[in-house]
Amino acid sequence: MKILMLHNRYRERGGEDYSTAAEVNLLRSLGVDCHFHQVDNRDMKNFGASAALNAIWSQSAAREVSQLVRDHRIDLVHVQNFFPLLSPAVHWAAQRAGAAVVQTLRNYRLACVNGQFFRDGQICELCLGRSPIRGIVHRCYRDSLSGSGVAAAMLVTHRMIGTWTTQVDRFIAPSMFTRTKMVQAGLAPEKVDVKPNFLELIPPNPGAGAGGYFVYVGRLSKEKGIQTLVDAWKTMPPAGPGLKIVGTGPLDGLVKSAAEALPNVFAVGPLAPEDVLKTLADAQALIFPSEWYETFGRVAMEAYSVGTPLIASDVGAVAEIVDDGITGYRFRAGSATDLAAKVQLLAGDADRQRAMREAARAAFLNRYTAAENGRLLLDIYRRAIESSSNARRSSH
Repeated sequence: MKILMLHNRYRERGGEDYSTAAEVNLLRSLGVDCHFHQVDNRDMKNFGASAALNAIWSQSAAREVSQLVRDHRIDLVHVQNFFPLLSPAVHWAAQRAGAAVVQTLRNYRLACVNGQFFRDGQICELCLGRSPIRGIVHRCYRDSLSGSGVAAAMLVTHRMIGTWTTQVDRFIAPSMFTRTKMVQAGLAPEKVDVKPNFLELIPPNPGAGAGGYFVYVGRLSKEKGIQTLVDAWKTMPPAGPGLKIVGTGPLDGLVKSAAEALPNVFAVGPLAPEDVLKTLADAQALIFPSEWYETFGRVAMEAYSVGTPLIASDVGAVAEIVDDGITGYRFRAGSATDLAAKVQLLAGDADRQRAMREAARAAFLNRYTAAENGRLLLDIYRRAIESSSNARRSSH
């Protein structure tokens, strides 16, 4: 089996980039001949007219993919993120060159102008299964009228020409929640498989939460629930549990101000991956307050890997990752009061903490290891190749 992995890297490396690299490494460790072709948004100087047209249909990317498929005799092309430099033209190019196509649903780009179903600080499904015209009106892509118009044009164009119905053999959703949303958006349910993310290495020793603090790890942005997180700690007594906030983003100022004003809040800034795991291992729990529809939540899996439970909002995929009362607690998204209550509930119960740490580690070993993920991924590939072969035979 020869695989070509395609990915459009973001300017700031995020969960999608880490997960893509992990899948490439996994395939190669299993002896699969995997070629990795990546383009980088950092190489894009501006989003002018030419770049806008390429986001809808990049002829140069299509030519390159077609050549790669033929040169390496590729059996299957696996597309991770394609927007904006690759474009859905690569799906057509792969099929025309004789390869099967798999598309991972790392975001909601096939159904939403900004790919998040989140606008003006709240969940928004105005374009779910409908025309994306409202996404233009509300400037949903980077608050840009032109940028939103390009994203919407890409959606409309590829719905009209049948890219997602005829040029993709299987879709991979990282969670059941993501699968449900994308089926609501119009994807054929029989084509959408669920395969979670995974960690390449299993941390040998789970942590004990000896640091005595709670921790947030991730981008400091509105949709991540940072305001709710800070507001929850404003209600804590000065001698209450500590909070470490790890990461950077648009709300750096809010976090730094909270750290200056509150004695038990600490703005850590970004950390290297190995330091993130150590910080998670020493925490009593990871706080995951996202208010948008996370497609998975990579840091939640990382917390489980070192036996650290979650206190997570009840929306999106992370709500299905948490077994409420077993591997952590869920709280009402956007409710600082409910979040604070769950933190205090766990902080005051040493027996519950021990039980949750054991359950969290067990959940990781059962669901998120490379061995289990490799089996799932290769099975999806085989079915995609079989489906593609059947479709070609029936067309002749």
